[in-house]
Amino acid sequence: MRRALLGLAAALSLAGGAQAEVIGEVSTVFKLLGPNHRIVVEAFDDPKVEGVTCYLSRARTGGIKGGLGLAGDRAEASIACRQVGPIRFRDTLEDGEEVFKERTSLVFKTMQVVRFFDQKRNSLVYLVYSDRVIEGSPQNAVTAIPILPWPQGN
Repeated sequence: MRRALLGLAAALSLAGGAQAEVIGEVSTVFKLLGPNHRIVVEAFDDPKVEGVTCYLSRARTGGIKGGLGLAGDRAEASIACRQVGPIRFRDTLEDGEEVFKERTSLVFKTMQVVRFFDQKRNSLVYLVYSDRVIEGSPQNAVTAIPILPWPQGN
């Protein structure tokens, strides 16, 4: 049974799409043992859309359980995606396609970012939400990027 749980945890910990880079963090609650509770800001580039970077802020649980990776993080997250260069599609885009995924508890909960293309408004829309094997969460955040020409350098 323990082997099966460890295998499931390893499978869920695999990030889909992009890998996040920690930009910074702030402590929110001091913990005597283990790391403090904190809010972490991470960035990742859309793997299929060159010129787009997304920034996530989310809570990370500290304490002994958090330090050992046994505590579940809260479902809330904030997202802001920006055009950081000329936008070029590396591949065909699918609405609702997973761009980023990371586990937020040992086994059952993940946070993910999916992408949509709003053709009428020529915009990319990114949605972050959390789900669980048994019951998902309605907590979510959305951001949109209008696809604009990028000024050429001299």
